[in-house]
Amino acid sequence: MKVKYYDFPEATISDDKIKMVLEPPSIAGKDEGEFKRELQSLLEEELVLKVSGARSLLLLVDDVTRQTPTSWILPIVMDCVSRCGIEKDKINILVATGTHRPMTLAEQIKKYGELVVKIGNIKFHNYKSDVINIGSTNSGVPVSVNKLVLDYDFILGIGSVIPHRVAGFSGGGKIVQPGISGEETTGQTHWLSAKYEGREILGKIENPVRDEIEEVAKIAGLDFIINVVPNSQGKPVSVFAGDPLPTFQEAARFAKKHFSVKSKTSKIVITDSFPADLELWQAAKGIYSGDLVLQEGGVLILVTPCPEGVGVEFGDLVTKLGYRGHKDVERLVESGELDNLIVAAHLVHVGRVIKDKGVGIIVSHGIKPELAKKIGFIPARTLADAIDVASSIVGPEDVIICRCGGELLPVSSEN
Repeated sequence: MKVKYYDFPEATISDDKIKMVLEPPSIAGKDEGEFKRELQSLLEEELVLKVSGARSLLLLVDDVTRQTPTSWILPIVMDCVSRCGIEKDKINILVATGTHRPMTLAEQIKKYGELVVKIGNIKFHNYKSDVINIGSTNSGVPVSVNKLVLDYDFILGIGSVIPHRVAGFSGGGKIVQPGISGEETTGQTHWLSAKYEGREILGKIENPVRDEIEEVAKIAGLDFIINVVPNSQGKPVSVFAGDPLPTFQEAARFAKKHFSVKSKTSKIVITDSFPADLELWQAAKGIYSGDLVLQEGGVLILVTPCPEGVGVEFGDLVTKLGYRGHKDVERLVESGELDNLIVAAHLVHVGRVIKDKGVGIIVSHGIKPELAKKIGFIPARTLADAIDVASSIVGPEDVIICRCGGELLPVSSEN
């Protein structure tokens, strides 16, 4: 079988050495007209009564790292709430960048639509300077969120629901935490997720981290959400709208069925990062899904473009410290050598797979060989080279091939 990812040279793997090929089920997405009609009907049923009486609206939208068809959604939302009495100059958009970089103008136009970018009041969240503390969760996590939440009568979040290593699934209250949260809040929830193995969080609708996320969102005043479940090409398969928690849970149940694939496990797992391809910080999602089918002592091969390198925001710190095992990172945190819990959690999430559990090989144009070695990977020029290295480490084992690794949810009874 010939195996090809992105524009990398293809590799040939003997059919009898391929244990399984995993990819999300093929489901046709809705076209723009069908999607808009469905959303319009949902909002007429769910949003009109809830927004009645409000005089100002803050729209929280995700950024370029997500496949939500926001340009299709915004005009319908704006028209709906305008008819409910909210004047257009009282409707503002806050991009829930979390700790990501701001978007370029071209990215904004593609994501939100040219008309919205021209006439809309679009602001980008800055997790370091735009926040205010408004309380804490029952467990003591400080709730530090964007100050704009205090200025609006109604807050509506727009996002998508896919499997997620930190929260179980994206969507729901994640548009607030980490979307518009401060560093301390995001650090606490992410570090909590680092205490758990990937199989204990990824694809779990209810989990301790999600509980914190939804409580932060509630305290911040999130009133309503629109959540889309996309297919592997980024087209919407289904849309959900309503009160934040029950709507997220309904969307996540649908997403779990959509993204789950039954699998065995193997000593060699090949995965990509699609669609989270910009930087290694995001591309690690392919590692998290591959982890679910990787056997102890195995080798995970990540094929990813990463045109923006390790990471725009935290790449220097990741490069300095490298990916490490859970206990090693814990020592760094406890000693005070590493006080950024967001980075600490990321190091653990990857380190649990390529240090504690097995070995990581990376094939990437954006991560040069010396840098790959420095952060804890074995670099390979091509996928064929990576397979040869993996076989030299664990022997001529059968291979599991993962596609759309950034969204895949393998389900194995062997774990």
